[in-house]
Amino acid sequence: MGINKNDFGMTRDGKEAFIYTLANKNGMSAEVTDYGATLVAVSTPDKNGRLDDVLLGYEDVTDYIENGGYLGATVGRNCNRVKGAQVSINGQVFELDKNENGNDLHSGFHGYDSFIWDAQIIQEENAVMFSRMSPDGEQGFPGNFKVSVKYTLTEENELKIQYSGKCDQDTIANMTNHSYFNLAGQDAGEITGHILQLEADAYLPVDEESIPTGEIREVAGTPFDFREPKAIGRDMGADDEQLRLAHGYDHNFLLRGGCMEVRKIAEVMEPESGRTMEVYTDCPGIQLYTGNFLENTQIGKEGVVYGPHHGFCMETQFYPDTPHHDEFPSSILKAGEEYSSITIYKFGIRV
Repeated sequence: MGINKNDFGMTRDGKEAFIYTLANKNGMSAEVTDYGATLVAVSTPDKNGRLDDVLLGYEDVTDYIENGGYLGATVGRNCNRVKGAQVSINGQVFELDKNENGNDLHSGFHGYDSFIWDAQIIQEENAVMFSRMSPDGEQGFPGNFKVSVKYTLTEENELKIQYSGKCDQDTIANMTNHSYFNLAGQDAGEITGHILQLEADAYLPVDEESIPTGEIREVAGTPFDFREPKAIGRDMGADDEQLRLAHGYDHNFLLRGGCMEVRKIAEVMEPESGRTMEVYTDCPGIQLYTGNFLENTQIGKEGVVYGPHHGFCMETQFYPDTPHHDEFPSSILKAGEEYSSITIYKFGIRV
């Protein structure tokens, strides 16, 4: 269908940002920008053929710079939290930014979401690939990390996000996408009525600072059991310490199938529109976040005010604070080896 490129505003240091629109023959489209390799919009039909944008986001690059929230952002070099903002690699300790309660969140004050990436349009694949060189010491991580993120929109209504990279030193590589979805439309309010099924038998409890305690807890008999479809908000108000600590769901689930195998790990359905979203990945974990700390001050597309629980995130990744837990799958990337990961969001309709 062709890929369109348009202006998306200027950064504070005078760099021009662009937005790229991918479309398929089914009427679905996705918009991505080179600022932060960010997913800006996903428009897909409902059961009546109505197109709605189902992704929370902003109007231009200035809003992404000033309002934050990681809406649609590519997060790297390491996503989620690291206790004490330090990692040890081969016996050497590396200090990271302490940008949340003395811990490191999403790689600190200047994560990958805050840079302009080089962009390459790949018309024959209906894809845009963003690339950058993350230099040695950036965010505190060792090694020169050449990294890319490719967004592809298929005729099967799949939005594929593929990460790849290589580093000249042993480092941490654990990237994700931080999109907030609302399948009723980005202006539709709370997502608590969305129906979620998640292929996970266990999750990671957290402490008061949202750092995993190290316990692996079975979901059976808890509000975290999504093995059978249920409304996201059904148990959100339960008398559960973990839900109180996070003000909702902000927890990593241990996915069936382990690492390196691409498989379907989740499906979400919004009853009124009939829209569905299946999630596929080769990652071992997924962070379910229900937008608990959207502030009612973030003005999104079309002037919409985003508040708590107005979007949900399905962030595929290694487990949070993995460098401090030998029993977790390792996120260390060896020098010269290829980092590769994929997430697929497939959109459909259930009548």
